[in-house]
Amino acid sequence: MNNGKICVSICTETADEMIESIEHAANLADVIELRFDCIREADVNDLLKNLPQVGKTYLFTFRPKDQGGKRDSTLSERLKFWERVFASGQNDFIIDLEFDPKLLSAVNPSKTERIVSFHDFGATQNDLDPQLGMMAELSGVTIKIATCANDATDALPMWRLLDSAKAYRKKIIPIAMGEAGKWTRILGLAHGSFMAYASPSVGQETADGQITAKDLVEVYRVKELDLDTKVYGVIGHPVSESLSPYIHNPAFAATGINAVFIPLQVKNLDEFIRRMVSPETREVELNFGGFAVTMPHKQAIIKHLDAIDPTAEKIGAVNTVKIDEGKLTGYNTDAYGFITPLKERFGDLKGSRVAVFGAGGAARACVFALKQESANVTVFARDNIKAEQIADEFQVRSEQLTTDNRPLTADVDIVVNATPLGMKGKHENETPLSAADLTGVKFIYDLVTARTDTPLIRAGKEANVPAIGGLEMLIAQAVKQFEIWTGHNAPLDVMRNSVEEKMR
Repeated sequence: MNNGKICVSICTETADEMIESIEHAANLADVIELRFDCIREADVNDLLKNLPQVGKTYLFTFRPKDQGGKRDSTLSERLKFWERVFASGQNDFIIDLEFDPKLLSAVNPSKTERIVSFHDFGATQNDLDPQLGMMAELSGVTIKIATCANDATDALPMWRLLDSAKAYRKKIIPIAMGEAGKWTRILGLAHGSFMAYASPSVGQETADGQITAKDLVEVYRVKELDLDTKVYGVIGHPVSESLSPYIHNPAFAATGINAVFIPLQVKNLDEFIRRMVSPETREVELNFGGFAVTMPHKQAIIKHLDAIDPTAEKIGAVNTVKIDEGKLTGYNTDAYGFITPLKERFGDLKGSRVAVFGAGGAARACVFALKQESANVTVFARDNIKAEQIADEFQVRSEQLTTDNRPLTADVDIVVNATPLGMKGKHENETPLSAADLTGVKFIYDLVTARTDTPLIRAGKEANVPAIGGLEMLIAQAVKQFEIWTGHNAPLDVMRNSVEEKMR
């Protein structure tokens, strides 16, 4: 447990909408931030007069556009706003003031707690101590500093402020904005951050990378985390759509294990290992216990390992890392996760003809597992060198895939998509095969995990070919990951029910 607070930030255009949102937010919030820069000018007085008494502390914020606000406002306009607030008769609230000496000298009430904030939406800063030092000269304030992160390691200067603030004896809220900074939002309270900001729901975020209050409290259990919490995470790029947190976190909770699973957007793997993981060179201590490894790092991670499981070594790709006494050991649970649901749905694979699309780490695990079941495999990939390499290693066939060369599947029983085609993003509307290409195919296995049917699965339905999606593989491989990390039997039903609920 920790002493941090959850602040739900509300940004609506009308007083009625804000009041409705307040009543919903009160269920999970300790503090409710009202973003007055979002609301219509004509509704400000109405809201101040009719604030519902929900037993929570209000945080009043009127932020200018250059500090992340929703409208342009002059210093004079902001000063007039604060005059209205203090004349409204409201009490027991906190105010958020941007770090502006003229504003701070004019708005300095003796009985109202102040958060003084600074937001930088430009390039990531390497040294934030000078900014902290200037803000720390203010007496009786909580300091909030928010900057942007494009890679997980970009958040390190922000994270170090937690220790720096102790020297000034200041309460601090350090936030790294963006997908790559989410780890600071999840782990912050456990390491001494005064507050974690959250959105009321998906689509109502007031800052990039903000997580919903429901997820912070119920999935990541941020108020239950402490310095002894073992931290696991998915490392890859992108990870914003990863469902793994909704599988592993409920499993940790159900088994009473003090652990959390977080998304870690890692573009530069070498920098991440050096600055955040390796005992000899890491700059922070986050108590990492292991990682799920996804694209594009399943092969690149191998050079950073101290040991590798024989199966992962044969496959040549690692999707699971366990950290024990500073040593990194790599495993591959993709092969098990892939083959288990396929055998359950298709049956005996011996002699079956399988077309695997892709030549990355996931494809390697599929080919390995299929060969173990004596299937006849052909690898199709745009990168002919990678396809031939897999073919040579696993003694299978390969063909180069081009836009002008759609493979004939009349003599194929099973199609496996191990490419990014169909994954949310720039390839989400693409498919390796259309319905017309699926003549004679008996089964489709699309490794892409999506909340709705992928283009390939839709093509399969049009061609009356049964299919399963990546969720089945995701759950099966996660079960093995959990057992590797914890030594406990995985609560399969809990894991499945949680991720299916999230997808619904």
